[in-house]
Amino acid sequence: MKKSKLQYSTLVTKEQAIADKKWILFDAEGKTLGRFAAEIAQVLRGKHKPSFTPNVDCGDGVVIINAEKIKVTGAKEAQKIYRYHTGAMSGLREVPFRVMLARKPAYIIESAVKGMMPKSRLGKQQLRKLRIFAGSKHDLEAQQPITATV
Repeated sequence: MKKSKLQYSTLVTKEQAIADKKWILFDAEGKTLGRFAAEIAQVLRGKHKPSFTPNVDCGDGVVIINAEKIKVTGAKEAQKIYRYHTGAMSGLREVPFRVMLARKPAYIIESAVKGMMPKSRLGKQQLRKLRIFAGSKHDLEAQQPITATV
């Protein structure tokens, strides 16, 4: 009989995860919406680190600039619709992609990333570390964000 090999896991504690948090700066100019949102969701969850643990918030904070310059492929620019409800009877509102891009460009990226995050308390906690800015300026210089390329 063969001896079984010990398997080591890379589980981290909450204290270790909190200790090595960073802020990462992403530029959305010219990026495709879905692919860009998938990369952001990975960083928020911490899956880009070798010490990833599913039940611990070990992800980094994310700062996104140039949200108004995000792109979509195909006919999505004319066909994609964002829906929300006001709470009143017959209060369903539909806003096309082009109008939403002009009004609230940060909402487009936020909703795409939110859909890729876990639907749990941990996912909501990780989503709080997402900051999106429409222009090229941001007010998070104190966090010293590291510029990343996707």
